[in-house]
Amino acid sequence: MIRGETEYMTEEKNMVNIKINDQPLTVPEGITILEAAQKAGVRIPTLCHLDLHDIKMINQTASCRVCMVEAPGRDSLVPACVTKVTDGMEIRTDSIRAITARRMAVELLLSNHPNECFTCPKNLECELQSLAKELGIREIKWNGEKINYPKDVSSEAIIRDVNKCIYCRRCETMCNEVQTCGILSGIGRGFNAFVGTAFNIPIVESSCTYCGQCVAVCPTAALTEVNYTNKVWEAINDPDKHVVVQTAPAIRVAIGELFDMEIGTIVTGKLVTALKRMGFDAVFDTDFGADLTIIEEASELIDRIKNNKTLPMLTSCCPAWIKFIEHQFPELIEIPSTCKSPHIMFGTIVKTYYAEKKGLNPKDIVVVSVMPCIAKKAEAERPELTKDNHNNVDLVITTRELGAMIKEAGIDFANLPDSDFDNPLGESTGASVIFGTTGGVIEAAIRTVYEWMTGEELDEVEFTQLRGIKGLREATVDIAGRKLRIGIANGLGNARRLLESIRDGKEKYDAIEIMACPGGCIGGGGQPYHHGNYEVVKKRQEALYREDRNKKLRKSHENPFVKKLYEEYLGKPYGQKAHDLLHTHYEKKERI
Repeated sequence: MIRGETEYMTEEKNMVNIKINDQPLTVPEGITILEAAQKAGVRIPTLCHLDLHDIKMINQTASCRVCMVEAPGRDSLVPACVTKVTDGMEIRTDSIRAITARRMAVELLLSNHPNECFTCPKNLECELQSLAKELGIREIKWNGEKINYPKDVSSEAIIRDVNKCIYCRRCETMCNEVQTCGILSGIGRGFNAFVGTAFNIPIVESSCTYCGQCVAVCPTAALTEVNYTNKVWEAINDPDKHVVVQTAPAIRVAIGELFDMEIGTIVTGKLVTALKRMGFDAVFDTDFGADLTIIEEASELIDRIKNNKTLPMLTSCCPAWIKFIEHQFPELIEIPSTCKSPHIMFGTIVKTYYAEKKGLNPKDIVVVSVMPCIAKKAEAERPELTKDNHNNVDLVITTRELGAMIKEAGIDFANLPDSDFDNPLGESTGASVIFGTTGGVIEAAIRTVYEWMTGEELDEVEFTQLRGIKGLREATVDIAGRKLRIGIANGLGNARRLLESIRDGKEKYDAIEIMACPGGCIGGGGQPYHHGNYEVVKKRQEALYREDRNKKLRKSHENPFVKKLYEEYLGKPYGQKAHDLLHTHYEKKERI
């Protein structure tokens, strides 16, 4: 069963009296035993349960039976995650009967689970592993037949290993209810049941956007990102390769969590130092590419407005939502901006302008992108984003992968000194920093569009009406008497609602920003796991805005190195050469 907002949010006035482990408690009528226990500070272990408060969605299948509790007067134990409290109910979460049932549920899951924790991608991050430790399970009592399906390694972004699927169906809830992609569903029955694609086709043949939100909520390693860390190490240690690394804005406010630093800590300088110690030949900031993207997107938006071209214009920085519109809304394929995403633009400049400056053959340059996003792995392989028959970006690793590499190298990240990005491609503005959060791309664009359309300097650069973390937002910005209507969506379910309103003629906008992941890139599928706690995402967002405020330059068109790039190499913004190098096209795709 999947439901939306928890009922106690609307029925707080009707209270009932219960007892949990002999502790008297008055709670709202209609809430579950699990919710009541949480209010009382009593922990009931769960596995399949996932409460996504900020997006008002609960995965409540009660399939794992880990949360079983004793309710006197009932013949059998009941699952706490779906059983509602009633007046006078007395609940035991700590009885021998409940604890034994809980342990047995986990033991049964382990009996059909691969015993490869040491080499598992989720080792020490696996919730099943953690529960086994918590419940004191030291042996698997039942040894017998195990499911044995081949791994799906068909895509460049996500690996499916259904042998590790515990049928919690969290990924299904995220894919179908939150992201509305409709890729995953239950397959089979009983012992052989697992969650997979329709007819269990390879994921690369489906309409998967590779947003990675299924990976973010999977409690085991049934879904993981494709790991490219070994290839990055090989490139770094190849004397014939010049290896350049770029880091996305959302990385600097999240990677510290992997080293037990406070959530929302800005670690930009430490990040640069770590990358230099790892052996990269040049360490650059994707924010430079974001500033470059704004120059092109702002130019494109102004061109569309002044010349009555197709509106709204949709920002195209997020590869997952681009794939979403290609498959789900092919009739709207003309409205996204033609701009490449910032890290792809950056890769293009490295393989052209930077290569010429350094006297390097582009084929000898390896561009590594550190991204909060799993979809960027697949984006880097898209043929329409290549230049001169070579990839603009060669390898993409996630925040989690970089964290693992730093630990592997024995680097004491938390105590590193700060370093600066290399130039000429390391300078950036505050506008590019906020690319990492929902609303940030369009705010960055408006800062430039406003000054270019009015010819006036913008004194107050913060467009607070564009900010927030709510899934769907809209605002109107007055620019020289022209009221620009702006729509903002984060999470593909919200993007669907926004695109449907445009397709059906119910809403008219001038510009739209869409980010596939809830909260934007800060909540990306490749970030440190937040286990559905969106307070973590909010703190990352606050950190990005702090970084923006601390920047000397806060508008993309003020970046001196971007200006120099146009003067020396690209020519006019949105001109012929810029269009050839920095823009692309998208095609309608079949929905599978």
